[in-house]
Amino acid sequence: MKKSLSALLIFAATCAIGQTKKKYNVQYDEIKADVQPTMWGVFFEDINMGADGGIYAELVKNRSFEFYKPLMGWTIKRDKFNEGDILVVNRKDENTANPRYIRVKANNAVNGSLSLTNEGFRGMGVKKDLGYDFSVMYRQKSPGLKLHTELVDSTGKVIGAGELSPSETGDWKKQSISFKSNATVQKAKLNIWFEGSGEIDLDMISLFPQDTWKGRKGGFRSDMVQLLADMKPGFIRFPGGCIVEGHELSTRYQWKKTIGPIEERQLIINRWNTEFAHRPAPDYFQTFGLGFFEYFQLAEDIGAQPLPILNCGMACQFNTAEVAAIDELDPYVQDALDLIEFANDSTDTKWGKVRAEMGHPKPFNLKMMGVGNENWGPQYVERLKIFTKAIKDKYPDFKLVNSSGTDPDGERFDYLNTTLRGMKADIIDEHYYRRPEWFLQNASRYDNYPRNGSKIFAGEYAAQSDKTVSVDNKNTLQCAIAEAAFMTGLERNADVVNMASYAPLFAHIDGWQWTPDLIWVDNLNSYGTPDYYVQKLFSVNKGTQVVAMTGDGKAIAGTDGIFGSAVVDRKSKELIIKMVNSNASAQNAEISLGGKVKLSKNGVVTVLSADNLNQTNSFQAPKAVSPQDKAIKISGGKVSLAMTPNSFNVIKIKML
Repeated sequence: MKKSLSALLIFAATCAIGQTKKKYNVQYDEIKADVQPTMWGVFFEDINMGADGGIYAELVKNRSFEFYKPLMGWTIKRDKFNEGDILVVNRKDENTANPRYIRVKANNAVNGSLSLTNEGFRGMGVKKDLGYDFSVMYRQKSPGLKLHTELVDSTGKVIGAGELSPSETGDWKKQSISFKSNATVQKAKLNIWFEGSGEIDLDMISLFPQDTWKGRKGGFRSDMVQLLADMKPGFIRFPGGCIVEGHELSTRYQWKKTIGPIEERQLIINRWNTEFAHRPAPDYFQTFGLGFFEYFQLAEDIGAQPLPILNCGMACQFNTAEVAAIDELDPYVQDALDLIEFANDSTDTKWGKVRAEMGHPKPFNLKMMGVGNENWGPQYVERLKIFTKAIKDKYPDFKLVNSSGTDPDGERFDYLNTTLRGMKADIIDEHYYRRPEWFLQNASRYDNYPRNGSKIFAGEYAAQSDKTVSVDNKNTLQCAIAEAAFMTGLERNADVVNMASYAPLFAHIDGWQWTPDLIWVDNLNSYGTPDYYVQKLFSVNKGTQVVAMTGDGKAIAGTDGIFGSAVVDRKSKELIIKMVNSNASAQNAEISLGGKVKLSKNGVVTVLSADNLNQTNSFQAPKAVSPQDKAIKISGGKVSLAMTPNSFNVIKIKML
């Protein structure tokens, strides 16, 4: 049976009786480093159905019939077969971005005699009494058909319905209707049946819930965005990840194809579609309803700096290692320059005008960009130098993030780390997917890094409960505590580490390729893992300056299984102390507080813990491991803290 936090605290205090108190010191007016506003952020990649079927709230799968199987996701039902009554038509020469559409011919169709049904992304999550917006692009050849749209549950029962009567002829038109669902269903379907006689072409068949983030039509799932907003991230890195590189260059991410009218954005296969034989996802594509404009808008919404990552002329080196020839690199470099213009420049410029036409005349204030994702070797450096010169020549103050490869050590890392520092790289992106023990052992990784020169972006990290690329990885308390311990080392070295983000971000319970992940979702619900709460506790308690915190005159980086760091927040006027107990037993700490500013005699400690090291959160128990607050006293300039086993503790004290 799960113990309550109060029981755990009593247990910890009881176990700590008779123990020698471990003594620590915080000198809160001894500033060690400034904490950058970007210190803690989030990294979004369209993996695990993170975009289509995830945060992008579209419910219809393959809405424009552009999957390699044009009717994937759709089922045709007809009482009587008539040759050519439903055709997939390709107009590639006329419209290369969206070539396919469906043509429907009917003669005296009645209820259910001719219909199309869409299964959604592992079903459609619909909510009782919520409105849904249905829309379709149509072109009538012969008027006379009425479209009946229905949401149906797993038994075929209709739980919401509307109807369209297209009347206009000629070029393509768009028509919309709205209707409500009368039930909550985890895996509904959309059924469209035709009534009457006529011929009509259909494209971009779409269904969105009306409770999207900020009520934007065709927008995001509000519950998923809210979890991000609650973290108060300093930045959001997008769109990946390996999808930036592509399996080969033809499937690389090209930002210009993800902006403008939705129907003009060119769908491509998602590289995670067939990446893992143990988790095939043949219906995983990128429609780019979530494109670069929406990424910038999302960053603005949640108060985060945007950090786009662009292809550097190299496909994934694990897949094909295809590279663009040096003399053919100009279009890739121009994409980078044009993106800065799109994000920042005047509406009088070509790409600034495009931004304004999409509804955002004001610049997005882009300050940084990643060149390449997880690339390595001299071929990467050769291309990086070309990008760097072109961007810095035009935008000298613009910051560039450079890859240090896939691992935090080894020959590849050593080569890139040395070479990039010699190039005076702005920011070096380091990645680490390792067992929890690695994170505990590397909490002091940055203590001896150079204090001047290139800064570090801990761009992708997650403790692996089993091993990297294992289906058995779980978001356990053990992993979260190990990450918290490591993050105290990142915070302590904020003059070296300017940015950090866990990865991957989202995973759909029925459509994931990779574990562990920060936030899990199904068609209706979402929850944060223990790792999520660690990230959130650091981010919302970021502070503005790192202050001195020691034990026996040294950094608190694993001695006796204890890890710690401290910051002050000049805005909220708080001293914030973070301590991790990675032991299986309770530990009693006494923290002496030194400084000229008077402190409150009352504080709050937020504790993340559980009595089971393998405890996870779930849809059934989404907050099994979640932060709990308790009041603490400051007496004689000291804080006594009884730390429960395997716990992350955040102490906040007002500075008067």
